Amino acid sequence: MNREMEFKIYGHRGKPVLFIPCQCGRFFDFENFKMIDHWAKWIEQGLCTVYSIDCIDNETWASNHWDCRRRIEQHEKWYRYVVEEMVPTIRHLSGERNGYDQGIITFGCSLGAMHAANLFFRRPDLFSGVLALSGLYDPTDYFGDYTDDLIYQNSPNYYLANMPSDHPYISLYNQRKMVFAVGQGAWEDVLKESTGKLAHILCEKGIHGQVDFWGNDVSHDWHWWYRMVEHYAPGFLY
Repeated sequence: MNREMEFKIYGHRGKPVLFIPCQCGRFFDFENFKMIDHWAKWIEQGLCTVYSIDCIDNETWASNHWDCRRRIEQHEKWYRYVVEEMVPTIRHLSGERNGYDQGIITFGCSLGAMHAANLFFRRPDLFSGVLALSGLYDPTDYFGDYTDDLIYQNSPNYYLANMPSDHPYISLYNQRKMVFAVGQGAWEDVLKESTGKLAHILCEKGIHGQVDFWGNDVSHDWHWWYRMVEHYAPGFLY
């Protein structure tokens, strides 16, 4: 990235969880938006350690200043930073704390959920699970009609739809824990549609991910993501 990339660590041992913030968020959002309060009991019990990282969405998916190719090239640099620098760091620190490799869970909400899902689907050899809440899994809301090779390989609904049925990643996916949840209330319409497409693709490809649609009162907001975490996180940790 040609810059310092900050992150925070919450916990002393347990399964590593990689938290990607919401659109244009920062590494301290896990704390500032009180998500930490809903992981605290598992962190304190030594069941997990959360690594909260920075995103650069204001230069990539959410940028209004750069052309589309430059934006997605910048995102690909961020992706490589995560898999080539952050993942080895997490593995090293987790190994020191746990004595063995437990695998890394990706976790995010809103655009962070898309990043979490994309990281998992592109590298199931590196990530052991994904918890994605209110995510968007195709690029049209951010890139319109523009597409290219990098857009394709960073859009789960695109590359999963074309994945051969005998691709070795499908077997890897099915050895992992996957949860994709979305509400059906305010500000969730586009996310619900995209999650529905993902559900159809997973079913068609024989990928056994859990896709849940919460009620019509469930809006695109933190207080619902807190409740989703309380519901789903234990399934990743126990």
